[in-house]
Amino acid sequence: ECLAYIGLLAVVLGFATKIFFQSWDDSKALRRNADDIARALHAGEQWRADVRAATGPVQLTDADGVEQLHIPASAGEIVYTSSNGELRRQDSADAIERVWLSNVKSSQMQSDLRQNVTAWRWELELKTVKKTARYRPLFTFETVAGGAITR
Repeated sequence: ECLAYIGLLAVVLGFATKIFFQSWDDSKALRRNADDIARALHAGEQWRADVRAATGPVQLTDADGVEQLHIPASAGEIVYTSSNGELRRQDSADAIERVWLSNVKSSQMQSDLRQNVTAWRWELELKTVKKTARYRPLFTFETVAGGAITR
């Protein structure tokens, strides 16, 4: 009887250990996802603030799969570059291109002509950690340039 109890205890401890480490991994993935979402929201709000503070027309260029958004500002030009799963931001004040957001699956910035103004929309999708994610981390940010020309 003692061997049966020891065997049962070993099975219960094995399942408990497996469940503990699975929960541990899920907790780390959740923390990583929450951090990615917070960084994406911060980047989106900074992008919106930069576009709203534009002193002239905002220009979008796309060459060889590298998308760049040029935003004229009072202190120079701000350039957002999207390529290779990263979003980079370069401010002409310090001339250093910084990785603003990593872990990017897709990023598309586009102008959206509306009645009297040109709005800008940024659609962002982050990479998922798990292949069987329930929800895709999609974000859409919209704003109107400060130096927008009305028709």
